[in-house]
Amino acid sequence: MPVVMQMDWVGVTVDQYEQARAQVQWETDVPPGAIYHAASFDDAGAHIVDIWETAEDFQRFSDTRLGPAVAEIGIAGEPQVQIRPAHAIFAPGYTVSLPTQSTQKAQPATTA
Repeated sequence: MPVVMQMDWVGVTVDQYEQARAQVQWETDVPPGAIYHAASFDDAGAHIVDIWETAEDFQRFSDTRLGPAVAEIGIAGEPQVQIRPAHAIFAPGYTVSLPTQSTQKAQPATTA
């Protein structure tokens, strides 16, 4: 079942996010299970919304790629992360298949 990961990270700047983006290269070396990513910023810090095939896919990415890069960059603090099952996904320009309640495994997402 796809999940929505919401991350709020107080104090993270656009520059720090861009450093992590360049180092981790999630857009060119897409991690298994990644479906969608959006980042925004305000005076408090970074706000990230991702959609992943599974919570385990996000955790693996965080443990093996994101976490080590964040430590190397020196980003302070810990993010507040919430992961919830996706109920609906609307992303014009993309095709996302959610499983029915009787289906155990999600269909892979594809771009249109």
